[in-house]
Amino acid sequence: MNGLPNRLRRAFAATALAAAALPAAFTLGLTLPATAQAQEKEVTIAYQQIVDPWLVAIASGEFEKATGYKIHWRQFESGAKVATALASGDIKIGVLGSSPMAAAVSQGLDLQLFWILDDINQAEAMVVRNASNIKAPADLKGKKIGVPFVSTTHYHTMYALQQWGIKPTEVTVLNMQPNQIVAAWERGDIDAAYVWDPALAQIKQSGHVLITSGELSKQGKPTFDGIAVDRKWGEANADFMAKFVKVIADADAAYRQNQATWGAGSPQVKAIVKMIGGKPEDVPGALSLYAYPSAQQQASGEWLGGGKDSRAAKALKDTAEFLKGQQKINAVKADYTPYVTSRYVDAALKLK
Repeated sequence: MNGLPNRLRRAFAATALAAAALPAAFTLGLTLPATAQAQEKEVTIAYQQIVDPWLVAIASGEFEKATGYKIHWRQFESGAKVATALASGDIKIGVLGSSPMAAAVSQGLDLQLFWILDDINQAEAMVVRNASNIKAPADLKGKKIGVPFVSTTHYHTMYALQQWGIKPTEVTVLNMQPNQIVAAWERGDIDAAYVWDPALAQIKQSGHVLITSGELSKQGKPTFDGIAVDRKWGEANADFMAKFVKVIADADAAYRQNQATWGAGSPQVKAIVKMIGGKPEDVPGALSLYAYPSAQQQASGEWLGGGKDSRAAKALKDTAEFLKGQQKINAVKADYTPYVTSRYVDAALKLK
């Protein structure tokens, strides 16, 4: 949607990370109180320019009220930069896309994914040009597809082709950023593209959706934005973590139950724009493209729970394998279960 921040956060950008960056001792921010007690009550948290209900709770100070902690909120433009800040110890909690999260833990960061901020759902899609006469997936053979390489849409493009029985050599997949996709589309240089808003909205005007990330996620290849915590810090501040999660869960529930009231002129939308910018009239539509799993769903094997059956853990491993295939990381871990936890969601569900 026009005016909304470009979703560069989807880029894997794993090369910015290095396992050597993991510090031996962690700090809680750029400036710290002198006493240990004060340190326990202060934390720096990273968020991104992602349209999401939790921004309303950030703007209102609800997290501070619920936890009693002094929170320093820092905005980042990409998941790769959040991962780097986590590695340096500058932040303890941060928003990461599924791809930067997979890259980070694969390269040695001791993080735990504890909340699914959003399921990307319909917010990313493959669109085909009406003029290219592509009626079915098989018609893509011999065609040109624009996609930002090493992104969640690239990941889903290759998976979709595999599911359709189309070999990568039977199509031409071109590395293009969203603005380049729009320009190439308007010139007629490409036949299809897999991208996100605002480019997605623009190419839809003369094309139609062939498949969405929501549909591919249901086939076992989910992409998502999550919130991760430094494991040791989270374990040492478990009470904070439970209260923190409850605030997010309540914010999401408020949106799911009253979506129609979140119009362009609503206090909620004004709060979101205050936090990340953009145009108020674009926010309601952007919010509706994502899915926001409930705490109960997050605690189940559908996302964070279930141990080895955790959908999120399986998604991280699969994403890591894709990253390795793209030569962005050197190795894939045998099991990503240790980097996913439902502990804090479980505790939040017991709070009143």
